[in-house]
Amino acid sequence: MTEDLRARLDTLATEAHRPELAGLDRLPTLEIAALMNGEDRTVPEAVGRRLPEIAAAVDAIAARLARGGRLVYAGAGTAGRIGVLDAAECPPTFGTDPELVVGLIAGGPEAVLNAVEGAEDDRGLAVADLDGIGLTADDAVIGVSASGRTPYAVAAVAHARARGALTVGLACTAGSELGAAAEHPIEVVVGPEVLTGSTRLKAGTAQKLVLNMVSTITMVRLGRTYGNLMVDLRATNEKLRARCRRIVALATGAAPEAADRALDAAGGEVKPAVLTLLTGLAPADAACLLAAHGGRLREALDAAGRTAAPAPGLEF
Repeated sequence: MTEDLRARLDTLATEAHRPELAGLDRLPTLEIAALMNGEDRTVPEAVGRRLPEIAAAVDAIAARLARGGRLVYAGAGTAGRIGVLDAAECPPTFGTDPELVVGLIAGGPEAVLNAVEGAEDDRGLAVADLDGIGLTADDAVIGVSASGRTPYAVAAVAHARARGALTVGLACTAGSELGAAAEHPIEVVVGPEVLTGSTRLKAGTAQKLVLNMVSTITMVRLGRTYGNLMVDLRATNEKLRARCRRIVALATGAAPEAADRALDAAGGEVKPAVLTLLTGLAPADAACLLAAHGGRLREALDAAGRTAAPAPGLEF
């Protein structure tokens, strides 16, 4: 380790040592668990202090995706894995094309399960990965790095910005290199970890919370939800069929049997099933109306002059 790198690590909040916890390994298990739980409770508050920045980034991302762009996460190690996880969960949750939200991790798919030595320090690898997916100016790239200095994440953001893509820098250090490189810096400062330098703990939790917000609210803005219901879900197995049936019933007030029949007629898709029940349209006509309004169920219902009759307790 060079003296320059050692000096930089010593100044990072995510790498700071807490001497008062030097006896951690001597504590009873329950005390360690309570200590970690107490530290974890501080993370949502730290995220809450960055809500304006998160909201601004989401609106900008949604605008890019609305014009045909993609959302791309780029990170290394824990940060990269969290991005890959969030990207992987979008298709089953929101019915998106797997290419709409992309998770890039330094070292490629192998790095999801195993550390790939030196990958996070390779700036050229980030450029190659973005070029490999055909990055365009319509895309939005989020670099994720607890320290805010990971070369792979910083290079990804710098390259994306140079190509005209929207850029976001998610870090857990104030005044970070990653934040400075991005148009939208989001710096969630969670402080030193219980286990010195183990940023899979509070920093990882903060990153997961922020990416949960980014992907979920972006999909809300794109019309891939109706109220708080996952109406782009598809009934591809028994568990999801039961969930789809409940969603259709909640959105329309229909009995489970009627929801089942509507889902069958709509090929297992929730949106046309809801539209059919609320408007009386044939499934094919419901699908055409949805297509005419970009798949946005609320807009299709407004065009048909109908509103939902949700179950009590749901706000629409």
